[in-house]
Amino acid sequence: MQQTTNTILMIRPIGFRMNEQTAVNNYYQKVLDNTLPETVNTKAQHEFDAYVEKLRAVGIHVIVVQDTKEFDTPDSIFPNNWISFHENGNVGLYPMFAENRRLERRDDVFNVLETEGFKINDIIDYTTAEEEDVFLEGTGSLLLDRKNGKAYCALSPRADESLFIEFCEDFEYTPVVFTANQTVNGKREAIYHTNVMMCLAETFAVICLDTIDDKKERKNVLKNLKADGKEVVVISEAQVNTFAGNMLQVKGKDDKLYLIMSQAAYDSLAETQIKSIEKHCEILSSSLDTIEACGGGSARCMMAEVFLPKA
Repeated sequence: MQQTTNTILMIRPIGFRMNEQTAVNNYYQKVLDNTLPETVNTKAQHEFDAYVEKLRAVGIHVIVVQDTKEFDTPDSIFPNNWISFHENGNVGLYPMFAENRRLERRDDVFNVLETEGFKINDIIDYTTAEEEDVFLEGTGSLLLDRKNGKAYCALSPRADESLFIEFCEDFEYTPVVFTANQTVNGKREAIYHTNVMMCLAETFAVICLDTIDDKKERKNVLKNLKADGKEVVVISEAQVNTFAGNMLQVKGKDDKLYLIMSQAAYDSLAETQIKSIEKHCEILSSSLDTIEACGGGSARCMMAEVFLPKA
C-alpha cells in the first residue's frame, strides 16, 4: 500500500465564511471584524488559487472542482471530511456533525474522477449515522497509516469510537484510539479533528503529545509510531494553534516527497523541527491566513487524497 499520492482533489470555494454551525466545537475559528462576507470569500479564493499553483508547480496533480451556489456550504473548501479514496477502488462517505456541511457531498465528484481515468469500485456509505447523531469526519477524524494498516483517531463529538471501529473493520485497519484536548477558557476540551494535532508521513510523524492528557494513551500512540519506524517530530500546543499539525505529505514530479503546510504553520516551527522534517522531504508552504481564521482548518483539510486505481 502507498502512504502518499501524487493526486489531490480540491474544492474551490464560492461562499466561504466562518461557519456558525461548526464553531460550536471548532475553537480555532474566528470572525474577521469589519470584513464583508464577499471580501472574506474573495480572499479565500486568492489563497486557494495561489496554493493550487504552488502544488502544481512541483508536479502534484491537483483536480480542482468548483463549488456551486446551489447550497450554502461555507466549508466546502475542506472536502477531506466527507470523502476518502482508497487503492482498492473503494470510496468512503462520512457523516458530518454540522447540517450545512452534509450538503457538501456531491455525486458529480465521482464523474470528475472517472473522467480523469480513475476507477471506482464500491462506495461505503456511513452517512445514515447522522440520523443517530453519530459522526466520523473522514480523514479529519481518522489518520491513515496506509502502509502499516493502522488508523489513528482522537475521539471527539465529530469522531465516534464505534463508527471508527466499524470503518477499521470495513477497510482493514488496526485502530489506535485516544483523546486529544486543548485548553479553551481554562478548560480542557476535545480537539475537533485528529489531523489538527497530528500528521502521518511515510517515515515520520508530526504530533502534539501534550494534547493527549492520558499517559497510557500517549504511550500507546508513541509505541505504535515507533514500532513502524517513524521518527517522531513533537510540536507544542501553541504550534497546534497555528496549524502546525495540519500538514500532509504528497508526491510531486518524479515521486519527490513534499510536506505541505500553511505559511503560519511553517513560521511557528523551530529550526530543529524544520531540520528533522527536511531529513525526510522538502517543505512546501503557502499563506492561508483567511481560510485558517474563518474556517478553523488549514492546508491538510483542503486536500482529499486520491489513491484510486486507474481504469
